[in-house]
Amino acid sequence: MLTLVGLGGRLHHKPSELSGGQQQRVAIARALVNGPSLLLADEPTGNLDSRTSVEIMAVLQALNDQGLTIVLVTHDLKIADYARRQVAFLDGRLVRDEQVLNRRIAQDEWAELVGQPAAAERNAPRGEEVR
Repeated sequence: MLTLVGLGGRLHHKPSELSGGQQQRVAIARALVNGPSLLLADEPTGNLDSRTSVEIMAVLQALNDQGLTIVLVTHDLKIADYARRQVAFLDGRLVRDEQVLNRRIAQDEWAELVGQPAAAERNAPRGEEVR
C-alpha cells in the first residue's frame, strides 16, 4: 500500500523522518490495507501547505478514479473543487447536493508544480495543440 501512495522508497523510515504530506500518505495507506469499499477522509489537507495538499489530492483522486468511493470532509472550498460531487450541510440539514462541473484535476496541477506537462498534453497526438 505504501508503494501505491508513492512511498515505496520510504518503507523503513520512522514517522519523525517523514514530512507532513508523507505522513498523510501513510495514513491513507493504512486505511487501504483491508481493501475498503469506502474511504472517509476528514480534512486530509487541513494542516498541509498548498503544494503538499495538491499531492495528497492527486493520491485521493487516483484512488477514486480506480473505483474507491471517497467521502472527503473539508471546509476549504478549493479542496472541495477536486471532488466529482459536493454535498453541503448547514445546522445538520442538507442545503446543497450537486455535481462539480469544472472539477480540478490534482495530477495535472502537480505535474505543473514539478515542471512536467499535464496529462492532456502528454497524451495529445504530435503536432496537435491541446486547449
